[in-house]
Amino acid sequence: MSNFPFLSVLTVAPLVGALVVAFLPRHRPELAKQVAFAWSLLVLVLSVVMWVSFNAGGDRFQFRESYSWIPNWGVSFTFAADGIALVMLMLIAVLVPLVILASWHDAESSKRSIPVYFALLLILESTMIGVFAAADVFLFYVFFEVMLVPMYFLIGSYGGHQRQYAAVKFFLYSLVGGLFMLAAVIGLWVVGGKTFDWQALSQVDISTGTERWLFLGFFLAFAIKAPFFPFHTWLPDAGGAAPAGAAALLVGVLDKVGTFGILRYCLPLFPEASKWFAPWALALGVIGIIYAALLAVGQNDLKRLVSYTSIAHFGFIGVGIFAFTTQAGTGAVLYMLNHGLATGLLFLVVGMLISRRGSSLISDFGGAGKLVPVLAGVLFFAGLASLALPGTAPFISEFLVLIGTFTVNKPVAVIATLGIILAAAYVLWMVQRTTQGTLNPTLTEVDGMRRDLNLREKVVVAPLVALIVLLGFYPKPVTDVINPAVQATMDDIGRTDPGPSSVGTVQEAAK
Repeated sequence: MSNFPFLSVLTVAPLVGALVVAFLPRHRPELAKQVAFAWSLLVLVLSVVMWVSFNAGGDRFQFRESYSWIPNWGVSFTFAADGIALVMLMLIAVLVPLVILASWHDAESSKRSIPVYFALLLILESTMIGVFAAADVFLFYVFFEVMLVPMYFLIGSYGGHQRQYAAVKFFLYSLVGGLFMLAAVIGLWVVGGKTFDWQALSQVDISTGTERWLFLGFFLAFAIKAPFFPFHTWLPDAGGAAPAGAAALLVGVLDKVGTFGILRYCLPLFPEASKWFAPWALALGVIGIIYAALLAVGQNDLKRLVSYTSIAHFGFIGVGIFAFTTQAGTGAVLYMLNHGLATGLLFLVVGMLISRRGSSLISDFGGAGKLVPVLAGVLFFAGLASLALPGTAPFISEFLVLIGTFTVNKPVAVIATLGIILAAAYVLWMVQRTTQGTLNPTLTEVDGMRRDLNLREKVVVAPLVALIVLLGFYPKPVTDVINPAVQATMDDIGRTDPGPSSVGTVQEAAK
C-alpha cells in the first residue's frame, strides 16, 4: 500500500464529494447530509489505511507523489507526508465526519441552501488536506490561500450575529498574511535556483540578511494564521460568529496550518534566522498565554471564551516550537493534535448548548446541568481536557512543552506555567456559571433545554472523549510517529538536546 497515491486521492476525494452534494436537489436536504457524511467516512477509512502503512522508522517523507504543473516556473503537484503532517491529516479525517454529524441541523435556520453548506465542509476538508500534504512551496501557498474561501462562506452565510463583519475580518487578516508569504515565496524561488521543491530548497545556502527577510515573510503569515499575539484579534470574532461545527474546524485544524508552517518551512529552510528570531517568538508565545487567558476569564460569550482559550494554547505550541528541544517540539506537535480534539469537542458541545438555549451568553444559563445532565457532564469533561487535567491528552503535550522548555529556558517555562492556573480559572468559572448552581428559571421555559443528548449527538462526542482519554494514558502510538520528524527538524536547524550534565544541573536546581 506504500505505493498507493494516498495524498492525491485524499485531496481530491472530498472535492468530488462536494460537487456531488452541491448538485443534489435542494428539496432533499437529508440526502445531501447523508452523502456528505458517507463521503467523509470514506476519507477517514483511507486515512486509517495510510496511517497503518506509514513506517515510523523509515524515510522522513513518505507517500511522495510528483506531477508536473508549470514546468517553466519549476512548479509541480508534489505531495509527501512526514510524521507531523500525518498526525494532522488524521485529525482532519476524524473531525470532519463528527462535525458533519454535529451540524445536521445547523444550516436550517439560515434560510440558505443546506446542500451547499455540507459541500463547503467537504471543500474545506479537501483544502486542509492539501495544505498539510503539499511538498512544493508554491502548491502549499495555493492551498493556504484557497482554504480561506470555504471558511469565509461558512462564516458569512451560515454564521450567527455579526457574521458578515467576522467573515470579512477573517478573510482580510489571512489575505494580508498571505501577501507577506507570497513575497517571501517569490524571493525564495529567486535565491533557491528557480524551484519550489521543498527538498531542493532545504539544501540551498542563503545569505544571512536575505534569510532573515524571507523568514519574516513566512513567519508573519503563519503568526496571523495561528494566531499568535498580537495578530489574534480576528479569531474571537470568527470563532464567535461561525457555526459551531465550522468553528471546531477553524480552531481545531485550520489554525494549525500556522504552527505546522513554522515547523515545515521556517525552521528547516531558514535555520539561522529561526534561531535569531527565537527570543522574540518565545516572548510572543508567553505574552499570548497570559494575555489570552486573562481575556478569557472576562468573557460572557461561550464561543468567544473558547476562542480566547485557543489563543493561549497556541502560545504553548509556539513556546514548544522555539525552545528547540525534541521534548518541547514533540510536545508542541502533540499539542496541535490534542488541542484539535479537546477544543473541537468543546466547541461542538458549546454549540449543542447554544442551539438548545438560543443564546451564547453565559449569563443566560445557570444550573443547566439539572435539565441536561449528560450534556453538562460532557461540557465539564471537555473543559477539564482544555485546562490539561492529568489523565487527558492535552496534559501530556503541555507537560512535554514545559519540561522541554525548562531545560533550556527556565524563565519562559516558569511564566508559561502561570497559564495553567489561569486556565483553571476560566474553565471552571465557565462550567460553574453555565451548568452548576441555582437553576435559572428562564431555562425551564425553553423547550430545547428539556432535551439531553440524543443518539446522534452521543455518536459525535463519544469518539472524541475516548481519544482524549486514550491519548492521555497511552500517547505512544502518536509520539512514535512524531518523534523522528521532530528530531529531523532539530537536525535541520543544528540544535541538539542538553546533555546529561545540563539535565543534572537543572534537576539540582529544581530540588
